Amino acid sequence: MKHPDERAWWRDAVIYQIYPRSFADGDGDGTGDLAGIRARLDHLERLGVDAVWYTPWYASPLADGGYDVADYRAIDPVFGDLAEAEAVIAEASTRGIRTIVDVVPNHVSDQHPWFQAALAAPPGSPERDRFWFRDGTGPDGDGMPTGWTSSFQGETWTRTTNPDGTPGQWYLHLFTPQQPDLNWNNADVRAEHEAVLRFWFDRGAAGVRIDSAALPAKDPALPEVPETWGAGEHPHLDRDDLHDIYRDWRAVADSYGTGPADERVLVGEVWLPDPERFALYLRPDEMHTAFNFDFMTRPWDAKELRESITRTLDAHAPVGAPPTWVLSNHDITRPVTRYGREDTSFDFAAKRFGTPTDLELGTRRARAAALLTGALPGSLYVYQGDELGLPEADIPRDAIQDPMHFRSGGVDPGRDGCRVPLPWTADGPSHGFGPDDGAPPWLPQPDGWGDLAVERQAGDPGSMLTLYRRMIAARRTEPGLRDDAFAWLDLPGALPGDDADVLAFTRGTGFACVVNLGTESVALPDGATVILASAPLTDDGRLASDTAAWCRL
Repeated sequence: MKHPDERAWWRDAVIYQIYPRSFADGDGDGTGDLAGIRARLDHLERLGVDAVWYTPWYASPLADGGYDVADYRAIDPVFGDLAEAEAVIAEASTRGIRTIVDVVPNHVSDQHPWFQAALAAPPGSPERDRFWFRDGTGPDGDGMPTGWTSSFQGETWTRTTNPDGTPGQWYLHLFTPQQPDLNWNNADVRAEHEAVLRFWFDRGAAGVRIDSAALPAKDPALPEVPETWGAGEHPHLDRDDLHDIYRDWRAVADSYGTGPADERVLVGEVWLPDPERFALYLRPDEMHTAFNFDFMTRPWDAKELRESITRTLDAHAPVGAPPTWVLSNHDITRPVTRYGREDTSFDFAAKRFGTPTDLELGTRRARAAALLTGALPGSLYVYQGDELGLPEADIPRDAIQDPMHFRSGGVDPGRDGCRVPLPWTADGPSHGFGPDDGAPPWLPQPDGWGDLAVERQAGDPGSMLTLYRRMIAARRTEPGLRDDAFAWLDLPGALPGDDADVLAFTRGTGFACVVNLGTESVALPDGATVILASAPLTDDGRLASDTAAWCRL
């Protein structure tokens, strides 16, 4: 059955994620910027993407990579200015590339005018009501109001100092102390964010990615987190009143656009283990899509991936929303590195320095994973550099900037390893990231980075970049990939069970994707013609280990 709005652009779009600090440096200061992005739009056009999602480019002290926003209506000077952002949106649009901006509803920067006003105002004031200010516990108020744990590890409350120098109230921050949480029971907070949506939609943005979308609502009583809780009962995660917020946002989005090709979309970052709760965010009057983190964090294992695919499709079916598929982002260990490790899954809490990896094996699997995700129904996200097969970089400890590293006491290597500036040219001091006479990149590029440069891969028929270009082009031309049809295909080794090592499925009546995750080669379906493969077939025409193929049946 076809969904009535299946032609809407976002239902099967390929969306490229840009981390602006690390994409391209146009002014030579060592940090990526809007001028650099404009100069590299040809790369995105040749890649064939439908849209670009930019992580925050707003005015920010950059305590957390820009997710501590000081002003949503201004571009941080390190990236450029508002006029340049408008130019990037407009120029990309002329190439058929839409723009998705990032909004962070859970918190703002401690340098945001609202928070500065709250610090200057007395307890109980309207300024403080926009945040979560509370008296401390104990006779002197020295105890934190709750024992909640930060998403970045550690404490979630910081005590203020009164104008006379005495200790004051505490304020809540689920992330760093530089990111005070907003109170979404406050009318100002709701009105301001709806105004921010309109601000960017008015400037041509085609959508909004919603950061930490399951966190903004809090139980005003601020109880401790219980050992177990029922649906919607957690004090600061996945609360039912969130849905009223996103219904209001959807109404704003729906007030723009004249048809499916012009819809403004809401994309949620929703980390939830319960697929039924996850699906609630995708009802027709809420978000259009949400990131599928379950698939991204699964190990390279046929049973695990099949379970994730089935679970994802089953969760989306009742609400008619398309799934999203993504292998990594600016927070996640890159697939080339992850898939070459003994443990190929991903867990934030398990990251450690010095984890060994086989990059040749990881690259082979990452190529196969690209075709697997590219063949699944729904939209596909590509994090900058994955199309080049970049590995996770080892950042020298004295160059690490990510707060996750410091808040872990130095145990967690942080997320900087997947944020290293891209290599565009084989040679040059920054491999084309910035001008040759410019400042060094804000994060050091590892030895051999130029071997993976766009310049070197563009003319290589066997490169990762060529594979991605061919894969994205085929998504547009293969009829079976243009709707929501999906069915598992029974092949030897692909039947559900503990010994399954093959994933095989059809899209429509004439297209199949087969992925061999086992150690022995497998036969393709009878009469299949290979359109695209992640590695050459064996001499007798079989699919080798850790290889994927797209076929016409």
